[in-house]
This record gives sequence, structure tokens and C-alpha cells, in this order.
Amino acid sequence: MANYDYDVLYIGSGHGTFDGAIPLAARGKKVGVIESGLIGGTCPNRGCNAKIALDAPVKLTRLTEKLQGIVNGDLSINWTENEKHKQEVIEGLPDMIGGLMKSVNIDIIKGHGTFQDDHTVLVGDEPKTAENIVISTGQHPHRMDIPGTELAHDSADFMNLTDLPANITIIGAGYISMEFATIANAAGAKVTVITHGEKVLRKFYQPYVDQIVADLKSRGVEFINNAKVSSFEKDGSDFIVNYDGGQVKTNWILDATGRVPNVDDIGLDKVGVDYSEKGIKVNDHLQTNVNNIYASGDVIDKDQPKLTPTAIFESTYLMHTFAGDTTDAIDYPEIPSVVFTSPRIAKVGVSVEEAKKDGFTTKENHLPDDWYRQVTKEDIGDNTLVYDKQNHLVGATEISDQAEDAINALLPAIVFKFDPAQLERIVTLFPTIAADAWGQI
Repeated sequence: MANYDYDVLYIGSGHGTFDGAIPLAARGKKVGVIESGLIGGTCPNRGCNAKIALDAPVKLTRLTEKLQGIVNGDLSINWTENEKHKQEVIEGLPDMIGGLMKSVNIDIIKGHGTFQDDHTVLVGDEPKTAENIVISTGQHPHRMDIPGTELAHDSADFMNLTDLPANITIIGAGYISMEFATIANAAGAKVTVITHGEKVLRKFYQPYVDQIVADLKSRGVEFINNAKVSSFEKDGSDFIVNYDGGQVKTNWILDATGRVPNVDDIGLDKVGVDYSEKGIKVNDHLQTNVNNIYASGDVIDKDQPKLTPTAIFESTYLMHTFAGDTTDAIDYPEIPSVVFTSPRIAKVGVSVEEAKKDGFTTKENHLPDDWYRQVTKEDIGDNTLVYDKQNHLVGATEISDQAEDAINALLPAIVFKFDPAQLERIVTLFPTIAADAWGQI
């Protein structure tokens, strides 16, 4: 047995690492974590946590808007204070996560890690060796390969704006585009969204997506679809977005055209790890073609959604693997996903489209008809529940102000395929969104 510095060495410190590394170290394994930036990676510092903090006032303004006459007065968002509050929420997270690692004797190694061989990672000029190595480097924002691309900004730049530009143009049709269009519009900016195709949020049920787009349009957000953006130009203190159908003058450009796996400059070619533009290739044990090198989180080339919960599940699976608890392949559960627009759109399990192909049963509910949704005067809301041929709930998709919590409430029934007797054993608190969602099964 070689004498390595670590039992397991992680490159990157995000959810694909720390959720599993901490309990692994607590069980006596010698663990090292290499990180060149902020401890915790994207989600706590430049993603989920920051985004939801910026969104909280949006949700509040939407609620008071619905309850006008019961609640008197109009609310507006102070963007500078909102961004300041966001920073207060997230600024302690790297130290908190780092403290949890140090409490179980994980070595945090600051610097950029590059493979020297299959058991050695160089951090600067210092080699760190390990029996097993986990690549958990995540992703970074994609940048369009067009003239003037340097004039655009990414999602982290948006969340760090101390002053909100009066006019923002967003390029993209995914999560980031729609969420930030919602936030910026609610905070008073004039927002234009330019998309390459006809649809946004293509992986979500389009009749529900159409309702979100219609609501944003009613609030002044302009959509330019089927547009091929060709260049960005500076125009005095403003900017021009050129596309094949014309141009848009704007104060600020957000490039929200996707995210790219961090596979460059870490020495993958040197040690022969297979990867593609979609990420690192792994088998059903999250193992690369180099048998002691694994990958976890968004850097993996995979069919599962590249989301924080997926990374947590993978990191935890690797913990059990390295601790000797299992030799089984990873068995992914149904993983939910949500877009934090207002209203939200969320889904899990078998989609409506898949249900129709497979001959499954679907049940639709118009949520404003539900007494519980009438408490807050929800005026946009629908869900579709999917049942297999044995009448188990196997999928759900929802658009509503509380879609994320409703889908979370349904998860146990979907993941474990509860039968009627088991469903009756679930007694929810009442009145709550969980009771409301559960009552629709």
C-alpha cells in the first residue's frame, strides 16, 4: 500500500465535495480539499443562496400586489439595500463551511490544482497525493463567441450590482435568464430578453411556461425570440446588442447563454481522464476511466439535472463508497427542479409529455379554484399529477407562487411510490401548503 497524503483528495469545495467530505472525515478518513476561490463553490457564493436572497423582496411585492385593499400601500424594492442584504446573508458562508471542514480535520489547501499523475495533484509547486481523487470543479458561465463579448456580464456580476441599471438586456432562455428578468423587472429595470429559439425553459411543461412569459410581458418585459445575436458594441455610456433582425440599445448586457464544465487547465489530458464539452465522463460508480479518479457535481457529463441537490446526492454516495458502506452503483432518485420566477415553475419525476407517450394517467388542477390558494389570492396556478398504470404517483409539475414547496411535499409519494394505505399514513400539518398538495393526490 502506497503512503499517500490523503485517503481522498477533492479538487473543488462546492456541494459536490463538502456534503460528503465532512461526514467522510468524521469517520476517520484523511481528507484534503483543494480550492482556488471561495470555500463552498458556486451555490453559496454566486448562485442559489445569493439569488434567493435577492428574490425574497420580489415575492413579497407580488403578495402585497394581490392583497391590495386588504393590505394598503405600494411597495418598491430598494436595489442597493437588497444587494447589501444579499451580501450579509452569504458573506459568512465560506467561513462556516470551512469551519465545518476544519472541525473534522480536513486540510483546506488554497490554490489551483493540476494533475501530475493519477495519484498526485500539484498545487503551485507542491504535490499532494491521495489514494482516491474526486474532481468537483463545477461549471462557469458561458460567454458568447462574438465581437464585443467582453462588454457583457455574467450572473455573478448581476448579483453583485450595487446600483441597478435602468435598462438591462438579457441573452438566453434558461433558468438564469428568466429568474434575473423577473428580479430586475420587479426592482424597476426595463428588461429585454433575447432568445435564439422560440421557447424559453424548454425542459419545462410549455403551457405553464407560456403563463410565466405572458405574466412577464404584462409587466413590461420584452421578448425578442428567434434572434441570432451577432455582436455587442459600446455606444458612449450605453451598449448596442446587434442581432439578425435589428439592434437593442441598453445600459447593461447579461450573457445568460448557459454554463460550461470546468475541465480545462486541471491536467485531465495528462492523466488520460475522458471528458467532453458536456463534462467528465463517469461510469455508474461516478468513476472515470482512471479507476482511482472520480467526479461529482456539475462537472459530470450526465443526464441528471446539474443542480445542487444532485451534487449533494453524488457527494454523499461517494462518501459511502469511500467509507466502505457500499459497492453498489449510484441509484439516482427522482430529482426535482424549480425556476424561481414569480410565479415559480417546478417539476419532478415523469413529465406530462412522457406520460402521454407511455399511456400514463394525468390529473390537472387549476389552483386558484383551491380554497387554500385563495387565502393569498393566487391568480396564476396549475398543476398536473402523473400516475403509472398501478396508480402510483410518479410525476408532478406545477406553476404557482408556492410550487417549490408543493413539489417538495409530494416527493416522498413519488420517490417511494406509496400505495393507498401508505398515503393514508401521512398526516400533514393543516392548513399548510403540504396538506394542500397532499390532498390533491
